[in-house]
Amino acid sequence: MRPLKAGVIGLGVGEQHLISMLEAGIEVSSLCDFDPEKRTYAKSKYPNCRLYENANDLIDDPELDIVAIASYDHHHTSQIVRALENGKHVFAEKPVCLKQEEAEKIKNALARSNGLRLSTNTILRLSPRFLDLKRRCDSGELGSVYNIEADYNYGRLHKIMSGWRGEIEDYSVMLGGGIHLIDLMLWISGQKIVEVHAIGNKICSSNAKFHTPDMATALLRFDNSIIGKVSANFGCVMPHFHKFCVYGTKATFENQVPHARLYTSREADSSPQEIDTPYPAVQKGALIPSFIQAIRGNGDPIVSEADVFSALDICFAIDRSLQTGKPEIIKAT
Repeated sequence: MRPLKAGVIGLGVGEQHLISMLEAGIEVSSLCDFDPEKRTYAKSKYPNCRLYENANDLIDDPELDIVAIASYDHHHTSQIVRALENGKHVFAEKPVCLKQEEAEKIKNALARSNGLRLSTNTILRLSPRFLDLKRRCDSGELGSVYNIEADYNYGRLHKIMSGWRGEIEDYSVMLGGGIHLIDLMLWISGQKIVEVHAIGNKICSSNAKFHTPDMATALLRFDNSIIGKVSANFGCVMPHFHKFCVYGTKATFENQVPHARLYTSREADSSPQEIDTPYPAVQKGALIPSFIQAIRGNGDPIVSEADVFSALDICFAIDRSLQTGKPEIIKAT
């Protein structure tokens, strides 16, 4: 089997993609960033790599088999479609795109691609704490799950008040952050979300250029009657944290720091079991090895193409509900 060659666009989080590819035995031969300081850094640290200022020049390199995309969110669609049309497998940072019509373009390009693979970096699936929770749910330890509540508490308001996120007029906090917890809900439950009803506000970022909420909350209806709630809270005054609670008929799981808690009794004087599996304790490039194995024909990546589009569809429906004020049925791309 000939060695695979990869290129990386965006040398912020993208450097973690680069490191994971090198560790997986992939030759990373090309790097791209429009920031000259990052290119200077890359030239020093990765002297054998070709350096590009323009992403299209990297994507068009005929020697590459894989393109890892960690550029700003609003560049993802054009770069992903171009890479697929140039015969490259794509690993992209979340969100893969920002609009439902963009997702359709990507899905159509993928359908024409003759077996190319696409995945994204919804990394919480590999957090030891959530792997442990998945095992407990699958084993029946929690009983029948009937409610899941999750909050993406970002605690980094400056990220949307300035910088590239602030330049996107209709920036979506659900796509920008909440998608991590939506993907986790889908994976933990093994069920589909079929309807959402969202509300939001823009109190914390009232002076920002964009006009969409910095705080959004949605009620979710699963196809097996589970009720869910997910929030994306970019303005909270607290450190970045993924609150995640699963309520079952036998037990309740609650993510906390430093330990999670597992409640197995309704009695007031009972104490919950502390779960000390590490959280989040997962590197940004941890999903890369399974993606490489999928390219080599060894099953699907941990986050499959279907998983990518399922989480996007729910985010799009939440954003539509924020605009209409009404419940929205999930429309698959």
